[in-house]
Amino acid sequence: MGDSTATVLAGGIGLIAAVIGAVIAGRYAERGAKVGGRKAVEAALAQVHGEAAAEHWQWVRSQRYQSFAALLAAYTALDEVLARITPGVRGGAPLDVATRDELRRAALGLQDRTSLLALWGPDEARVLAYGLTRKAVAAVSSILQVERAVSEGRSPDWASYEQAGSDMTDAYAAFLQRAGEIIRDPMQTVS
Repeated sequence: MGDSTATVLAGGIGLIAAVIGAVIAGRYAERGAKVGGRKAVEAALAQVHGEAAAEHWQWVRSQRYQSFAALLAAYTALDEVLARITPGVRGGAPLDVATRDELRRAALGLQDRTSLLALWGPDEARVLAYGLTRKAVAAVSSILQVERAVSEGRSPDWASYEQAGSDMTDAYAAFLQRAGEIIRDPMQTVS
């Protein structure tokens, strides 16, 4: 075998090795591309899920804020009615039907807002809101009892009404403080 045959043979072996190497490299490149593509899709899905969770969290936070604000507005409306009618009751004036209805509507408005807040949580805020509502309803009941006693000529229990009003104010302050902390907390949970 001459040099030229050896060179041709070596070239042929080199060509075959190059083709085999290219085929093997191509298969690994294809496999790598598939794995890389799958990982890219997984990363994109994770990002989409993360963004969806963040948007949901922001939405829940917004709903909480709105329900807290609605509850506080309902409380303020009820408190204003009580503040307006108390001096008249102290002076012996009976409550007319319209005033009684306004007082009941304000109390029911507070109860409705408390129920709405229960949907959005968190549980601690729900508990405080129901406590506030119970205290407010007790204050409404107490002023109605005082008014009834005054209208019937009996001695009214003003101390009970004063205590009910104080309890209502304390429950409002506790809710307001905690609701503010919850809303301002950037790490609040959805649950």
